Amino acid sequence: MYGDATNWNEDEYREAILKEREIQTRTVFRTAWAPPVPARIPNPDAFVVASSNGTLAFHSLNSLVSQPASFGYSKGQDVMVAEPERVVWAHDGPAYDVKFYGEDEDALLLSCGDDGRVRGWRWKEFSESEASLHLEENHAKPLIELTNPQHKGPWGALSPMPEINAISVDPQSGSVFTAAGDSCAYCWDVESGKIKMTFKGHSDYLHTVVSRSSASQILTGSEDGTARIWDCKTGKCIRVIGSQDKNSRLRISSMALDGSESWLVCGQGKSLALWNLPASECVSTISVPAHVQDVMFDEKQILTVGAEPLLRRFDLNGALLSQIHCAPCSVFSISMHPAGVVAVGGYGGLVDVISQFGSHLCTFRSSSL
Repeated sequence: MYGDATNWNEDEYREAILKEREIQTRTVFRTAWAPPVPARIPNPDAFVVASSNGTLAFHSLNSLVSQPASFGYSKGQDVMVAEPERVVWAHDGPAYDVKFYGEDEDALLLSCGDDGRVRGWRWKEFSESEASLHLEENHAKPLIELTNPQHKGPWGALSPMPEINAISVDPQSGSVFTAAGDSCAYCWDVESGKIKMTFKGHSDYLHTVVSRSSASQILTGSEDGTARIWDCKTGKCIRVIGSQDKNSRLRISSMALDGSESWLVCGQGKSLALWNLPASECVSTISVPAHVQDVMFDEKQILTVGAEPLLRRFDLNGALLSQIHCAPCSVFSISMHPAGVVAVGGYGGLVDVISQFGSHLCTFRSSSL
């Protein structure tokens, strides 16, 4: 028996297939939890997903867990496709990072991407908008737009726009720091939108930047295999961490500071290096089976993800405390809510939300636009 092809629409069919393939090959590069509002119980709910199609998608954990198909995760199972609460087409090209600047309802949602720009929206307006936002619509115009400088070559020719791979914020000084594809880090003044300082010294593009506000410093990690500590007052490099041998170097893919800003962990190749910054000493090196792609502290423990479907937790001595299987076959991002709930995102547009007890609260594929 054959189906009725009377109303068959070849164009709609092809468009649906292409959209499905695009969703399945999409990558979530970053997840970020929205700041809690003091007037409410600080339970985890709102978080933002930055994807390879240039979108920022706002999802509600409460809405996701209310759908039975979202609970748990086991290898090989079908994953729910979740429509976001709000979405904005933030960048022309992949969106690589997203951060919140400030607290409560006055917080700004900042993102950076392959188009060499940092764009920012007021979080309250973004989260409460009744419709999806597009940059071409007037009401969605970003409150902040910072554009990477282009370098002049022979005869006044401008270089291609370097991408921005990561951002870090320091609301105390009114600054946003960016890690760029031109081997430089930049300090931007949020109020004026102008560059306050350029940090130049790496020999290859930057993957990550972290603000150490207690010491008026930033730390950067690069493809050149080194991490550098910079003085924000002078723009000078204070210390170089890692090998500068070009024949043996492995890129610094990710970095994180603990709450005291005394401990630094660097993801480099298939290892983690733990540094005591006051002593300027590497106290331990932790080997992992796959290349590290993101890392963070949870008090005196280290969480890491990479080119494998696992979330690993170590103590400061390098002992493996736990490992949890994740939906993405390659995980690019890990973020933690103050309540201890973790969101990881990666290849396939997949996001896993894991409770503080290690159970999967929900697993979904962010559909974005």
